[in-house]
Amino acid sequence: MNGKRKCMGIAPVAVLCLILGNSTSLRAQAPASGQDTTKAPAYTLVEYNAEQACAAEKVPATQVKCLDDFVAKYPNSALLVYVYPLYVNAYNQLKNPQKVIDYADKLVALGDKAEPVVRYQMLYARALAYASLPQADQTAGAAKAREAALLGLKTLDEVKKPDNISEDEFKKQKQQPMILFNYTAATAAMAVKDYPSAIQSYKAVLALNPDDLSTNYNLGKAYMAMTPPQWMDAFWYFAKSVTSKSATQKQADQIKKYLKGQIANYQGGNICDNLVDGELNELLQLAGSSTDRPSTYSLPSAADISAVQKDMTIASVFNDLKAGGEKSKLTWLAACGLEFPEVPGKVIEVVPGDPLVLKIAFVTSDAEFDAAKDPNMDVKVVGQPEAARVEKDSAVHFTGTLVSYDPNPFFLHWDKAKVKEEDIPKEKAPKRPVRRPTRKPSGRSN
Repeated sequence: MNGKRKCMGIAPVAVLCLILGNSTSLRAQAPASGQDTTKAPAYTLVEYNAEQACAAEKVPATQVKCLDDFVAKYPNSALLVYVYPLYVNAYNQLKNPQKVIDYADKLVALGDKAEPVVRYQMLYARALAYASLPQADQTAGAAKAREAALLGLKTLDEVKKPDNISEDEFKKQKQQPMILFNYTAATAAMAVKDYPSAIQSYKAVLALNPDDLSTNYNLGKAYMAMTPPQWMDAFWYFAKSVTSKSATQKQADQIKKYLKGQIANYQGGNICDNLVDGELNELLQLAGSSTDRPSTYSLPSAADISAVQKDMTIASVFNDLKAGGEKSKLTWLAACGLEFPEVPGKVIEVVPGDPLVLKIAFVTSDAEFDAAKDPNMDVKVVGQPEAARVEKDSAVHFTGTLVSYDPNPFFLHWDKAKVKEEDIPKEKAPKRPVRRPTRKPSGRSN
């Protein structure tokens, strides 16, 4: 009898048996009725008829019972190469992914006894089944799942191109299963915390589909989970998932919020919210216009910011910000949102209201005080009504929170400030009214 089979598990448009169709399409065909008369068949006619009876069964549960009976009678049958795919198809319809995996493995274990296209199909079915397992079972079977997925890629290369399609069409049809195998290998590696292997496999997916939202996001998670975390790469791939053309607005917003939180945590969690927004927007613009992260892209870490804050004074902040350049960016990350004590200045203008606003020139010497004519800071004084007594051209010290600055013209903005009590003029005592002595009436004599 002829052992050649037609393709199994084919979606109608996948002529090469490269893509699985629905759950009923993965089924073995009957051995051809013809027989090679030059050598004896590898199985008996009774054995063959028993396998054919199972193949013809349409009810999955009944088919499984038939196959069980066949394997019990013929445990070493040459027809197992056709029986195991029938099991895979039946259990796929019964929604039993673990059994699909078990029988796919049995078929693959037969090695060259099964044609490459059949082994490929079983590995493809196995990868799909692995993705539908509960998380605990995925973790338990992760090592074998990754091994099988990588074998699927190798086996796919062994499938020969049919004569009736072009090389380009053949290559195109192979992309979808290549994505599935690589993604499965990456997922399995993540389950066992093999992050370098996961990164390798996720990148193989992106080589075929650079815009895939899930792959970019999970690649970011893999970089973040490494020891030590590779933060810049993690941020980059999170940003790529936000800018993916396949992302819905809800997905993009959720990942964007998550990315903003991760950037803020990376930088210590204490910097101004608007600065994180600026960094995030810059990153998203880069990610939307470039496939690979620019080598020059980086963000200061919490350690970098802490090092600046260690020796930082309001005078050094003032000078660094006024000078501009890269150093001013790091200084501003370190300074924004911090409270500085007893900042010295000359009052240029007092603006009454709630809050009271003092327009102040920052000064550090008598010469600067005498020369100061224009303010370079505005200070919102909160909860200190007596500060309204501060006089123009007087020297003051205040403690406040630095919230923003304008680079040109240079101007610092402060909030939640309190003026040093000693610098507030004492309230003048009200004048007492002059009381005239009461005139006594003149006495009269009778």
